[in-house]
Amino acid sequence: MGTDIKTVNPATGEQIATYTLMSDAEANQAVEACHAAFEAWRLKSLDDRSKVIKAIGNTLRDNKEEFAQLMTREVGKLIGDSRDEVDLCAAICDFTAATGPKELADEERDIPDGTGVVTYSPVGVIYGIQPWNFPAYQAVRYAIANLMAGNGVLLKHAANCTGSGLFLRDLMAKAGLPKNLFTVLVIDHDQSNDIIAHKLVRGVTLTGSDGAGRKVAEEAAKHLKKTVMELGSNDAYIVLDDADLDIAVEACATGRIYNNGQTCVNAKRFVVTEANYDAFVERFTEKMKSFEMGDPTADGTGLGPMSREDLRDDLAKQVEDSIAKGARALCGGAVPDRKGAYYPATVLVDVAPGQPAYDDELFGPVASVIKAKDDDDAMRIANDSRYGLGGGIFSKDVKRARELASAHFDTGMVCINKFNVAIPNMPFGGVKDSGYGREHGGFGMKEFVNAKSLYVA
Repeated sequence: MGTDIKTVNPATGEQIATYTLMSDAEANQAVEACHAAFEAWRLKSLDDRSKVIKAIGNTLRDNKEEFAQLMTREVGKLIGDSRDEVDLCAAICDFTAATGPKELADEERDIPDGTGVVTYSPVGVIYGIQPWNFPAYQAVRYAIANLMAGNGVLLKHAANCTGSGLFLRDLMAKAGLPKNLFTVLVIDHDQSNDIIAHKLVRGVTLTGSDGAGRKVAEEAAKHLKKTVMELGSNDAYIVLDDADLDIAVEACATGRIYNNGQTCVNAKRFVVTEANYDAFVERFTEKMKSFEMGDPTADGTGLGPMSREDLRDDLAKQVEDSIAKGARALCGGAVPDRKGAYYPATVLVDVAPGQPAYDDELFGPVASVIKAKDDDDAMRIANDSRYGLGGGIFSKDVKRARELASAHFDTGMVCINKFNVAIPNMPFGGVKDSGYGREHGGFGMKEFVNAKSLYVA
């Protein structure tokens, strides 16, 4: 076990803060304290819980600038994206507070000789393991749903945004959430397995890579604990023969560069039919070239740093490997000679199976453009991935695009003629190696509840 965590500003390389890891005993005590808080919270009415959730949203808004600046310091997000992230978290609180009491209310059903009641009971302490790319949102997404359901919540945040996790904990306490009900565990990976095994932990949720998902799901399965897995992806955005190229180019570039290219639902593969391929590639490359790297704290910067230098170097290696196997970079494609974890907006063409750019997730500002013969071939290529989180279709025939999305696109979410990240009232999650379970849209509130049947004579 290491002794501490150091957070580093990826734009400057300067150290921000140092945090001491909990001892095993301290981590165990934290789980027990969270469970004790849950025992009282679970008996609160749905309306009482919703009032606290609403207050958390208001407190997020009241502290937006301080939280946004902290996130940008820790992970290099553009300051505008950090502010938007806090707004999204507050909107999640609003939605959950407004809909939670109805979603989780008892349901009565007709049964022979009496009344059937379905009641949604909280199950206990839910453990969340979360990544760094959205330091507020990733934690809020599962925590608010589970707090509304009446559960206690543990968070193991990514080490490089430890400060954001603790800031969120303090903010929730300020909003009136009972002490210890949302607990941040400052622990390492070995200790994390002990938390999964802990008898008071009733469910585990992870957002991260499919590799991490396999390890955590296996660990939880040993103890028969339910999991929700929101994993990586290689989202395909399909430009069909009848697409409006103005809309497609703009949305695809925005979708690739959003959050400095480090989002599970970023647009990553761009599958373009022969009819539009040359025009799209030319215009898309020009648009990607226009995103200039700069200071993420400055309004108007086009592209900030990646969150860590080691992750930037991993991305650079994936690009190099893809080029060695036949891809070509039309812009970007090399680590810049400057301080910080920067990587330029990059467009790869001649992308084919066997290259990282085709097979794997490129978690940074690198676009893979793939030529398809026609619309059918484009859909085939889009589905030719082990992932299935999000995706997009560009077509002037919205009815047909909707049919393709509904019946043929093997993915959890599809954008039509736009790029979108997450909306509180729509379910969020994927299929295949992108994981299972759903968050948002009311679904997240019921992932870790006991749907209990009462047979009343």
